[in-house]
Amino acid sequence: MIRIRFVAAEGDAVREVTAAVGDRLLDVAQHDGQPLEGTCEGQMACSTCHVIIAAEDFDRLPRATEEEEDMLDLATSATRTSRLACQIHLDETLDGMTVRIPPERRDMRGR
Repeated sequence: MIRIRFVAAEGDAVREVTAAVGDRLLDVAQHDGQPLEGTCEGQMACSTCHVIIAAEDFDRLPRATEEEEDMLDLATSATRTSRLACQIHLDETLDGMTVRIPPERRDMRGR
């Protein structure tokens, strides 16, 4: 098991959860009740699971694919350390990673 810290968009609430090696960050976030949609079911047709990785943790992630970078161009509030949660598969190197939920998200489900 590894630990992941979720920080609320406002930056004041921090929640630490545990996840299994191999889990997708999106699934862990949704299971924890984080406001990430993942509308495209991991098919990279949207950017509704955009998260911001803490700068000190960003280099521990594998490089984003060109397709992921294209999807991030569509995300609101994207930063230099933005990634799509559906594309992050957790492993031991990510233990203790901090993830911030962006303040603005597009809701593709009309809610």
